[in-house]
Amino acid sequence: MRAAALAGALRGVLLVGLLGLGAAQATAAPTLSLEQQARKAEVIVRATLGPPAEVRDGDVTYVAYPLTVTETIAGDPASLPRQGGAPALLFLKGLADLPDLRAGQDVIALLYSARLDSPLVGFNQGLYPVVNGSLVPGVTLAAAPAAPSAPGTPPTSAATPTAATSPAATTPPSPIPAATTPPPATVVTDPARLRAAILAAREARP
Repeated sequence: MRAAALAGALRGVLLVGLLGLGAAQATAAPTLSLEQQARKAEVIVRATLGPPAEVRDGDVTYVAYPLTVTETIAGDPASLPRQGGAPALLFLKGLADLPDLRAGQDVIALLYSARLDSPLVGFNQGLYPVVNGSLVPGVTLAAAPAAPSAPGTPPTSAATPTAATSPAATTPPSPIPAATTPPPATVVTDPARLRAAILAAREARP
């Protein structure tokens, strides 16, 4: 009897420790660029969030937001966990630093398909709310690198020496490329431009 009670207490302590560790790891997730998020995501959709519901998986409780998918950008939404017969976002209950989520919210979501503490790529980075047809806040896209300017032409001698006085042939110095200024980043609010940037990043994967 005492052994069973002790085993139950140890399981509870272990579960609390694991949940705390998961929250700490998620909070410390490194910042990912949109390109990195797009390449890591297994499923990318535009969808409307349904009302949240608690879902138990053994001793673990998740908060599930069913999705009404309006557009599949990449992957298969059927590979996501399901709630109420629909694909869903499942978040570990009590997890800190989650994005603000509410029923009826229109979002573009970059997701992992496995059941994790958070399904969003980069913990809470892969979620882009759409309000009245615009991304809020806007999304910063890195501009494409500018093509370097044509290198300068090395100076040439004004006169050609004769065979009798010509010195040994020398190799002219290599031209120095002109310096380039990094192009500024672009902030977009159009979901179509975000979609195009996501697809371009995925196509550029090595």
